[in-house]
Amino acid sequence: METVNHKIRRLIRYYEHLTGSRDPVTIARYAGIQIAVLPLGNISGNYKLLKRKRWIFINEDIPSDSSLFRVVVAHELGHALLHRKENCAFLKNKTLLLTSGIEREANLFAASLLISDEMLQDYTVYTQDQFCQCTGYPKELLELRLK
Repeated sequence: METVNHKIRRLIRYYEHLTGSRDPVTIARYAGIQIAVLPLGNISGNYKLLKRKRWIFINEDIPSDSSLFRVVVAHELGHALLHRKENCAFLKNKTLLLTSGIEREANLFAASLLISDEMLQDYTVYTQDQFCQCTGYPKELLELRLK
């Protein structure tokens, strides 16, 4: 039986090969997953399957050129690819700490997608705090990737 880690690595390799990118927005578009930016209150992002169409909703308060935007899209993309029929919300400042299985898997997907082996190699002389400061990624994401 395929492990979640193996499935995540396989999906990332597949979409990176097809798109030439590890950018979550590029991969989502290639996979036919729509992205909409809407007012979501205190929710950073949400994945929904609506009438057999996959949607990622991102809070309009998150700048589209920010690291947080990439993290939220990558997390919701993880849900779209790993948990197609589940409707999930990414709660600001909470989801990276949640322990439910599907949230952990989506976080692991986001960490694996956004932080490649090459990126880790490029930052080997940096501390974790320096890495996070340079990339804008939360420390929890880096810690998940390093596990």
